[in-house]
Amino acid sequence: MSAAALNVVNVTKRFGGLAAIADVTLEVPDGSLTALIGPNGAGKTTLFNLITNLFPPTAGDIYFYGTPLNRLSPGHIAALGLIRTFQTARVFPGMTVLENVLVGAHRHTRRHTVEQMLWLASARGEEKKLTAKADAFLDMTGLSRFRDDAATDLPMGAQKLLEVARALMARPRLLLLDEPAAGLNDSETGELASLLRAVRTSGVTVMVVEHNMSLVMGVADQVTVLDAGYLVASGSPQEIRRNARVIEAYVGPEAAV
Repeated sequence: MSAAALNVVNVTKRFGGLAAIADVTLEVPDGSLTALIGPNGAGKTTLFNLITNLFPPTAGDIYFYGTPLNRLSPGHIAALGLIRTFQTARVFPGMTVLENVLVGAHRHTRRHTVEQMLWLASARGEEKKLTAKADAFLDMTGLSRFRDDAATDLPMGAQKLLEVARALMARPRLLLLDEPAAGLNDSETGELASLLRAVRTSGVTVMVVEHNMSLVMGVADQVTVLDAGYLVASGSPQEIRRNARVIEAYVGPEAAV
């Protein structure tokens, strides 16, 4: 199991009599950028919720670098370095863009509360380093010009990028991104593509749910396809583009003929 960043093994999730995820098995290789695609209602976000244990699976097992996740809390899973964003942007109100990014570093803060309260040199030094790192991520995501603005004043697309910057501050080993391109214009989507490549190059494994096929095909090492809760295909972008089952899932069996 430890050779892969993530192993999902025969995972099923039922809500009442409905199987939202049905016996799904997949692997995310360490250091890869894996895209999870499928029509609306295919179960993509549900699978993310199972991986991070917001929902417990009905059956099956999930492993993160060989560590079983089924019995761990979402907080414990995040502490292992499995960090996610959400389909709808979530920013902290009453805080600036910079402060929102700094929140991502809270689990790595080393200074004692007393040191911070008394504003000792050790606390000041740590904050200076964290702020410099946060500024670097704001620059990477193109948000530097909004640094001191209220996070809630950002347009939705910028809030999505802010979530990515905040997630990177948490120093993830595996980063799960749920529709990061939603609300972005073409220029911003291009910047996101460059950011995703840079994150992968830095050694962070990435798994992304996305509907923008040009983005997916341009950045993904492998693509996994869900339809109605079932895994229907997995392979390189070139293989997925030609896969008849994928075409049928997106356009319907009659149009695919």
